[in-house]
Order: sequence, then structure tokens, then C-alpha cells
Amino acid sequence: MKQLSNSILDELASQAQQSPRLRANHNLHTDLADPIQRLAIAMEPDTLVLPHRHQHTFEVLLPLRGRFVVLTFDDAGSVTERVLLGGECSVLELPANTWHAVLSLDKGGVIFEVKHGPYAPIAKSDIAAWSQGRDAAELNAWYAKAGVGDGLH
Repeated sequence: MKQLSNSILDELASQAQQSPRLRANHNLHTDLADPIQRLAIAMEPDTLVLPHRHQHTFEVLLPLRGRFVVLTFDDAGSVTERVLLGGECSVLELPANTWHAVLSLDKGGVIFEVKHGPYAPIAKSDIAAWSQGRDAAELNAWYAKAGVGDGLH
């Protein structure tokens, strides 16, 4: 049986706080080629998740610790939905090919993710062109306040 104990989540949060990316993950799947990827991701508030999409798979997100802003976008970069995961929402499923970004609001935040594998790094074409080259602090500040209809232009 695989488990995500409190001690594992504590260690994962500590790893994220010490990581240059301010993120760390703990995989429940044993192989990156697994057809279903299942992992806990510790994310500090200053980590940057560029708006991206997964063309081949849905993505399910569950907050294990903390709160997360999840934004979805249209092709031009306007916000189409804003959800507070760990606030008004407990589980979120994003359809395949949906532009999205995630902002951790709390130190020690851990989110659980499920999506189809195998694992592949996100292709440059699947990172929103309108977000590339922007400063992490600028993007995260915008994520924190952006509402439906807002665009980063």
C-alpha cells in the first residue's frame, strides 16, 4: 500500500523550501512511463508555474495542504476561470488542452496531481507564448489578483 503520511508531506515541504525552483514532488507511480501519473507536489508561494497545457490528458488537482489559485485562460491569455483550490473547491479536473496556471498561496502548500502518462517535459509550444520571458514575481502578483476576463498583455 502506498501512502502520503504527514511525515512525508513535512519532508516534501522542506525539500521545496530548499529547492531553487521552490518545488518538490513525491511520485506514487513507480515509473515515468506509467500510464497514470500520480504525485504530490510541494509548492512555495514564490514558485513560478507558467501558463501551460497538456494536449493529451486531463489533470486532476487536490489540495493536501494549503490553498492554491488555479487560473484557466483562452488562447489570447484572458482568464476564463478562477478557482480557489483548498478554499471553495476541494477537487478540480481540468480538461485536456486547457491553458492553466497554479499559484500556491501558503508556505508548505502541497497539491496532489493525477494525469495520463507517460511523463514528458512540457513542450515549448505548450507554454503560453504570451507568458514567456516575464518575471516570476510579476506573474505571481498578477495570478494573485487576476479575475475572469482579465488578460496579461
